[in-house]
Amino acid sequence: MNCSKNLLFLLFLITGHLYAQQLEKEAPVGFDQPRDGITHGKIDTITYTSVTVGNERQTLIYTPPGYSEKEKYPVLYLLHGIGGDEREWLNGGHPEVILDNLYADGKLEPMIVVMPNGRAMKDDRAGGNIMEPEKVQAFATFEQDLLNDLIPFIEKEYPVLTDREFRAIAGLSMGGGQSLNFGLGNLDKFAWVGGFSSAPNTRVPEELVPDPEKAKELLNLLWISCGDADGLLGFSSRTHEYLVKNDVPHIYYLEAGGHDFKVWKNGLYMYSQLLFKPVDQSKFNQYSPLGTPAATNVRSAKYPQIFPDRRTAFRLKAPEAEKVQLDLGKKYDMVKSEEGVWEVTTDPLGEGFHYYSFIIDGVAVADPSSDTFYGMGRMASGIEVPFKGDGYYELKDVPHGDVRRIRYFSKVLRAWRQAFIYTPPGYDSNTSEEYPALYIYHGGGEDETGWARQGKTDLILDNLIAEGKAKPMLVVMPDGNMPASAFTENGLKQFEAELKLSLIPYIEENYRVKSGAENRALAGLSMGGIQTLYAGVNNTDLFAYLGVFSSGWIASRLPEIADAQYVFMKENADKINSELAMFWIAMGGKEDIAYENCQTMMRKFDEMNIDYTYSEYPGGHTWPVWRNNLYNFSQLLF
Repeated sequence: MNCSKNLLFLLFLITGHLYAQQLEKEAPVGFDQPRDGITHGKIDTITYTSVTVGNERQTLIYTPPGYSEKEKYPVLYLLHGIGGDEREWLNGGHPEVILDNLYADGKLEPMIVVMPNGRAMKDDRAGGNIMEPEKVQAFATFEQDLLNDLIPFIEKEYPVLTDREFRAIAGLSMGGGQSLNFGLGNLDKFAWVGGFSSAPNTRVPEELVPDPEKAKELLNLLWISCGDADGLLGFSSRTHEYLVKNDVPHIYYLEAGGHDFKVWKNGLYMYSQLLFKPVDQSKFNQYSPLGTPAATNVRSAKYPQIFPDRRTAFRLKAPEAEKVQLDLGKKYDMVKSEEGVWEVTTDPLGEGFHYYSFIIDGVAVADPSSDTFYGMGRMASGIEVPFKGDGYYELKDVPHGDVRRIRYFSKVLRAWRQAFIYTPPGYDSNTSEEYPALYIYHGGGEDETGWARQGKTDLILDNLIAEGKAKPMLVVMPDGNMPASAFTENGLKQFEAELKLSLIPYIEENYRVKSGAENRALAGLSMGGIQTLYAGVNNTDLFAYLGVFSSGWIASRLPEIADAQYVFMKENADKINSELAMFWIAMGGKEDIAYENCQTMMRKFDEMNIDYTYSEYPGGHTWPVWRNNLYNFSQLLF
């Protein structure tokens, strides 16, 4: 907290206006209805001279109950939408009623509220075609009118506190865009900024907050709210996502509703009672009554919803069910509504991808509102929890490769097999170019769809190639499941033979890939890591790059296989070191279930002087870890 914020905090203590902040998520019933027996503020229409526009302009002024010219007040500038004027808030929202009731309940700091006409032009009425370019431009021009004419007038004619700490701005729709544009663009003037259902006039986030560190230092409160059925929600969500990525504290508030005064009145109720008093930023992510639908939801499904603090709400309609649980690794009992809808809100979830199921009267089923994925040895639902740092697999405006499904006949297994192949951007147009290839395998309970879907392989490689951080390559994502278990020598021998004698020959006959060990890499996670250890270390003449993610020889289950490989490695250490350009081992931190096996294995490698590179990324035995492994490993290849 900077010096001015400390002074503000002390001032509140001295004047006795420090209220304990009780977390309230929505306005109560009757918040916008006039009450008898309470004191009321006053609304006046006043006229000021606008040098910017070149004429006299009108604004409404709300002065609080008990207003006295002997006291000094902070000021909230409250802006209207594109179809309104200075009376829109009064006619549609009656802010004087909302504020009077908040004062009566002891929830509001005494403040003056200025409701100006945000259309800064000589004929500033909302008639005719409100979308005419001249009228739209007038909303941008209002920034100069506000800063150079209206604020100086208010500070001359009214007893107001003039420091930025005592000046707030907020607005609805077009006024919400103005508030974000003007407030964030003039942090020397405003410490409190709010946008309700902000409209397309809202600047893109990089222009709104070009200096996140400055915003963090100077903003006391940044409020962004919108109705979940509002067609303009995207303008609020893109700003929120940018602020999250840049660690700028803010309240992102979603509620049930559209583009209307129901939402905007609630926004004023919630926002105004936070103004001009110390705020607890640690609670900012707890305010929103609704979450954002997960990216893994099907079509327009509203649930599951992820809240800003990463708690997640699930719903399922099952009116005949007797008991329903959410199985997310941890099991949550769900509560049934009168309409037969079962609901639960979880603890905050970890970053990235999670499998889950509903257990309905003892039977595990997938969520009909979510995408399904092959994992846990069966089809299960999945939910993607966004987090700061997930941009490396974000869908971006860069050249994109393709993910192709292939079917081939395995001469080793005498069966048809399926695999997915990522071909880099330009593969189909650069028909004379050949590429190196990465063969990458999934874990136990998963299949060839794992890296293609849960792993987001194509997006990771698209972005890396576009940034020049990885060489264009083919990524082959096969099915690592064999007729025999991967945790038996027979299963590992089947894997090695299938890879060497069926898959690689098929790929090199049908795709433009370079031959030679220096142009091949082999990697895998968990079970696929064990397969990589077995087939890769034994065949360094085929693969110059090995990647082992969240894996290691399991001494308790594979003692004979592990011991035999250690003997082989000790006898061939020089050959392995000379032929491998990269032996990369990664783990999801100490919480990874394979951590101890891996540590034991690496101690063996150290004893044998085997060269390797070790990396950790926290997150345990999960897809966020393995995506990050692919991101880092692929930059080292070829």
